[in-house]
Amino acid sequence: MHSDSGPQPDPYPDLAAMGGLLSALELAAADLGVEIAVVPGDWGPAMSAGIVASHAGRKPLSVRVRASQQWFDVAGWSEGVELVTGVTPDLRDVVRAGVAWGAGQPLAELTAQLPFLRFGELAAAHERGPAAVVDVQWRLMREQAATATEFREFGLLVEAAHAETRLRQLYPFSSHWALGFAAHTGTPGPPVVAISPAYGDRPYRVREYPQGDCLAEAATAQEAVALAVARLPAGLGAAAAGAAE
Repeated sequence: MHSDSGPQPDPYPDLAAMGGLLSALELAAADLGVEIAVVPGDWGPAMSAGIVASHAGRKPLSVRVRASQQWFDVAGWSEGVELVTGVTPDLRDVVRAGVAWGAGQPLAELTAQLPFLRFGELAAAHERGPAAVVDVQWRLMREQAATATEFREFGLLVEAAHAETRLRQLYPFSSHWALGFAAHTGTPGPPVVAISPAYGDRPYRVREYPQGDCLAEAATAQEAVALAVARLPAGLGAAAAGAAE
């Protein structure tokens, strides 16, 4: 196999000539006749930047340069959740996305205006509020469990948990087949309880978090769910799910 260890061509000579990504974004904005505020990104000013958003709760639109292609990756985050992403070779489209995102434009309008952007079902639910996010996540979790035919105990656990009102009001997620329940749908926080499904000779296990120490054991999914519910703080439910919003 041929290997060339010599210097590789810079895919962005024009970007370098403009003084880097931050300067290039400002120049593209000036060319479009719009004003933006640009901040350095987490990959350094040459490779990343953020276009500041004035809309409450929205973080600066993240812009990153692809190392080997003349493309730009963008992502819009709010309350710890990635709501919109996209890839484009046109820096002016990046600026247009930054302006629309920063102004608080709804996701459907944003992607209709700029087709290179996309968003998923959970992102759309976040626009409707915590209860909508929990409902969508539960449906997705149940769909995932229904297809995991090789691990019947996981499906039994998901259905038993969904049947319990207090757990159904929390945000469910899975990690290495353990089912966790969080009180927040936005900014990540520790789960309030988790359950590992039975496997082989091991029973169902209630934990503080998916890979944490075992707090209790149960022979059935229903018994494990009851033990998990008994550990929930009083009053924790749908209202708590919106605390991060």
